[in-house]
Parts: sequence; C-alpha cells; structure tokens
Amino acid sequence: MQTPTRRQFIRTAALTGAATSVATTSVFPAILTGSKPADPKVRLAFIGVGSRGRSHVEQALYRDDVEITAICDPAPEAISRTTAMIEKAGRKAPVAYGKGDEAFKDMLKRDDIDGVIIATPWEWHVPMAVATMKAGKYAGVEVSATVTLKESWDLVEAFEKTGSHCMILENVCYRRDVLAVLNMIRKGMFGEMTYAHCGYQHDLRNIKFNDGKSINGVGAEFGAKGYSEAHWRTQHSVDRNGDIYPTHGLGPVAHWLDINRGNRFTHLTSTATKSRGLHKYVVDKGGPDHPNAKVNFKLGDVVTTVIQCANGENIVIIHDTNSPRPYSLGFRAQGTNGIWMDDNDMIYLEGVSPKPHSWEPFAAYQEKYDHPLWKRHAQTAESAGHGGIDFFVIRAFIESIKAKTAPPIDVYDAAVWSAISPLSEQSIAGGSKPVEIPDFTRGKWKTNKPIFGLGDNY
Repeated sequence: MQTPTRRQFIRTAALTGAATSVATTSVFPAILTGSKPADPKVRLAFIGVGSRGRSHVEQALYRDDVEITAICDPAPEAISRTTAMIEKAGRKAPVAYGKGDEAFKDMLKRDDIDGVIIATPWEWHVPMAVATMKAGKYAGVEVSATVTLKESWDLVEAFEKTGSHCMILENVCYRRDVLAVLNMIRKGMFGEMTYAHCGYQHDLRNIKFNDGKSINGVGAEFGAKGYSEAHWRTQHSVDRNGDIYPTHGLGPVAHWLDINRGNRFTHLTSTATKSRGLHKYVVDKGGPDHPNAKVNFKLGDVVTTVIQCANGENIVIIHDTNSPRPYSLGFRAQGTNGIWMDDNDMIYLEGVSPKPHSWEPFAAYQEKYDHPLWKRHAQTAESAGHGGIDFFVIRAFIESIKAKTAPPIDVYDAAVWSAISPLSEQSIAGGSKPVEIPDFTRGKWKTNKPIFGLGDNY
C-alpha cells in the first residue's frame, strides 16, 4: 500500500485527533478562575474537530474567559456536531471553515483569533502550526508534533522568525503522579537523578483496524477502508520502524531531567523486535485470505530506545502498540537516594522507607508531595478527559495566551521530544547505530531555567 496523500490525511481529521482515546463526556462545573474574566476574552479557533478536537472544544466551553470564534474541518458532520455542542453550551456559533483541504489558511486570516488548537492527523501538524505562527497566533498542537527531523526544525525556525509561540499539548505531563514525582525530584527526595524509564505500551490493534464502519467495529480494515484513526494512523506501522509515538512518556521525563533547561538529549540508539502482532491480528479478525494479510508491516512489535543526556542520565523508552497487553506508560524515576515505579505504584527511598530493600506504596507520598497545580484545581479537573490531565494542558495554553508569555511546554520541547521518532528510525535502519540528537535550542539549554510546573498557575 502507498502512503496516503495530504488530501487523504486531512479528510480523516473529522474522525479523529492525534490522541488514541475517544473523547469522554465531562460533567464538571464551569471553571472558577478566581478572578473576573479577562476583557477581551481569549479567542480560540480549532483545526480538526473530530473526537479529539471536540474534547478540547469541551474543555474550552467550561471557561468563561474563552470565546470560540472559528472551527475548521473538511467533514460536515464534524462541523455540525461541534457547532451543536457550542450552541448547547449557550455560546454563539463559531464561523465554520470546511471547503477544501486548506480551508484553515482562510480561517487564519481572521483578526479575532488569539490561539489555534490543532487536532488533526500527524502529517498536518507542522504545516498548520507554522501557518498559525506566521499569522501571529499561538499554536497548540496535538502529539506528536512532528513526523520528520526537518519538521522539528521548521517549528523552531517559524517561532524564531515570527515570535509566535507553539505549545505541544502533551497532557501526560500533567498526570497527578508524575507531577508529584517532579515535585519530589525538585525537593531532592531522589537524590541526584541517574535514570528514567518510560514509554507507550498500549494495545492499539483495535484502533489500527476496524470494520470500516465505526470506531468500535471489530475488523481487519485500515487505510481507505478503515474508520477513524485506522484510516490514517495504521499506515505509519506499514511504512515506519521506530518509536513513532514517544511524547506521552518522554514529556514528563524531560521535565524530571530539566531537558532544554540545564540539560539536553545528546544521542540515542534504538532496536526493534520482529513484526508479528499486526499480521496476526488481521488473520485472527479477517482470515488468512483477507487482503491486509498480505501487507508487510515494518513496525516492530516492541521498539526500545536508549537516550543519553548531557548530565549523564540515561532514559529508556519502550514503544509497544502491536501486542496484547494492559496499558502502561512504564514510568520509573531513579536517583542516588531511591526509585519510584509507575507499575504497581511503588517507591523505595533509602533511609526513608520503613524496610531496607523493600517496596512501599506510593499513596502516602502522593498525598504529601501532591503538586500545587493539583492541590488548587483537583476538584475542577478530576472529571475532565484522561483523568483530569486534559483540563490542565488546555488551561496552560489559555493562560499563556492571557499572560502573553511562552507556554510552559514550548516549541523546543515540541521539536526535540517529537524528533525521537525519526531519529529512532535512523538508528534501527543503521543496525542500531548511535544517532546524534540535534540541539534545537542552539546552546540556550545551558542557561535556560525551568518554567514547567513551578507553582499552581501553569
């Protein structure tokens, strides 16, 4: 099968966003900002209002300091469903753009837009984000932000030429436990950090394939006959062998280790197992004679990437989306004083834990070191999408616009976190050779100070 064209990619934007999960319906009350809404309100537009895009629209609707002025999607159903959602919330219907693959360019000419949230297939993230920055607006782009190394540089250069900010909407950075761990790291509880482990271990076989009729329809179709993400996402597993979705795990770890702000990634090596899981799934669901049983899927079932950092730490990232397994991002924070592990939520701190060489539950530490963001906003956030983290990431984007400042997850983060994908492909293709990771900050990492999660704002 051939790689879909940009036309094919944008046609699926109405069906899905960059995230895997279907948007959940939130039931929490309107956000209380603690002060009167800014005047004028933050004016947002959305490119891609499929399931993921609508989940972001929903978060914006709970804020009384936000106005949704425009939406863009080539699918009439996505436009109508989003418009109905906005009107049901008692808001004015936005101006809709849906004529042609590049209707977003017409939308960006508007002077009543402060920020644009982009939730489309991966290939469109950089063209849309760059166009948004050139139009003088904040860009909020779903994960992964880029597909190629050139695209990472394109994002950085667009920011540096225009001064318009770009935020990668990596919601896992706001997960309650990883923020508590960040808080503990900054308080020195783990000693000097030496190692981190993370990944994206998520059985996506029923996302990559379906019956071509619904998200939940079991089947072996993808590409032109697939529905939602199966229409575009699966092709990456045909064409690419590498860690093609690194940022859910790597984003939080990058904050733990002050990447781009006193530290940086220097080089990586990647290995991949043989590819068996997707073929087996097609045969199991469609039979050995199904046309897709003849497809050669390049993506190894388990891809392991090791990153070396300038300050001496190592990071291991696991990508595993083709295997039957429970969901886990596999977090581990390890330093000279102890270790925390996401799986089974365990911790051991030398001289602090009650028994030497014995794990203890993390719950008491979670309560004691709960991050100020969660302490302030837990009641509002807890019913939001993905366990509350969607609330925080959209809030950070909006508050950055209000403050006219850089977002706490900036364009340099977007560039280097996403660049792990093409660099891991290079390493695997070269027999797991070491590959240098570019310094997208051009040396500024040496003097940049941390800005993420410093208090209870964003």
